[in-house]
Amino acid sequence: MIWPDDVISIILAAFLGAAIGLERELSGKSAGLRTNLLICLGAAIFTIISKRMVDVTEGSTTRIAAQILTGVGFLGAGAVIQDRHGAHGLTTAATIWLVASIGMACGAGFHDLAAISTLIVIVVLAGLLRLSKPLARYAQKHKSESIPDDQDYTGQELRQAEGKKET
Repeated sequence: MIWPDDVISIILAAFLGAAIGLERELSGKSAGLRTNLLICLGAAIFTIISKRMVDVTEGSTTRIAAQILTGVGFLGAGAVIQDRHGAHGLTTAATIWLVASIGMACGAGFHDLAAISTLIVIVVLAGLLRLSKPLARYAQKHKSESIPDDQDYTGQELRQAEGKKET
C-alpha cells in the first residue's frame, strides 16, 4: 500500500535529484541529470521499504540504509579515474554519495533536511566552480615541491628536502 507521505517523498526525491543532476549535466559531467535523479529516487524508495519492512521488535531500519551506502560507494568508485596526473571524478563520486543521502532523507520523511541540503549542494557545485579556477591559477603560479603521499618525511628528511629546494 502506497501512502500519501511516500508519494510526496518519492516525488521530492526525484525533483531534488534532478536539480543536482541538472547542474552536473550543465557542467558536462558524466553523472548528470538521469543518474542523479535515479540514485536519489532509488535511495528514497529503499528507505521507504526499510521503514515498512521493519518489525519494531525484531529489525532495524539501519540495515537497508547501510546497504544503500555500500551500493552507492560502489557507484562512486566507478566514477573515479586514476592516472599519472592524479585522480579525476572525485567530485562526481562525492555528488553520487550525497545524492543518495538526500534520497534517504526524503524516504525517511526529512523533507526539510533534503531540500536545504540540495540547495547547499547546488550552491557548492555551481558557486565554488567559479572560485576553483582562480585558486587553480594561484596554485599553479605558486607551485611548490610536494611530498609524495606514500612517503613519510619527518625531521631530518624534511630539512634535507627543503634544503634541496633552496639550491
